[in-house]
Amino acid sequence: MSGEPSLFSRASAEVVDLHRFFVDWFVAARANTVDFNRFERVMGEGFAMVAPDGQTLDRDAVVDHVRTSRATCDDGFTISIEDIQPGWQNADTIVILYIEAQLRGGKHSRRQSSAVFTTSSSAPNGVLWRHLHETWLQVPEG
Repeated sequence: MSGEPSLFSRASAEVVDLHRFFVDWFVAARANTVDFNRFERVMGEGFAMVAPDGQTLDRDAVVDHVRTSRATCDDGFTISIEDIQPGWQNADTIVILYIEAQLRGGKHSRRQSSAVFTTSSSAPNGVLWRHLHETWLQVPEG
């Protein structure tokens, strides 16, 4: 073993770190403290997302949405990542399962997510996002 963190460890760290980025990017009081390039660098070529409502978005649509959503939340916005588990994997690809819980505008929501990552030595945690699928577990209240 080389002592390098496992693919699961790297992908798990990426899930947590990217959601930390989202909070900082979306909260108006912190939006000036983050580098948007960090987000763009980890969205791999060909990335696609199935949103909780079933809409399929390509990489450009996701990047544009995140870019234009800068500073749109108040200080109460939070995201927590729960129950991270490994799914299928091989030497350079892994599926990660996790629950994303949000508090936005006083409303709670939860989504079950599955994400596909591939290794990349140039990415902050050594992995790129390739696919993301989210399903509502708890739709934001009223």
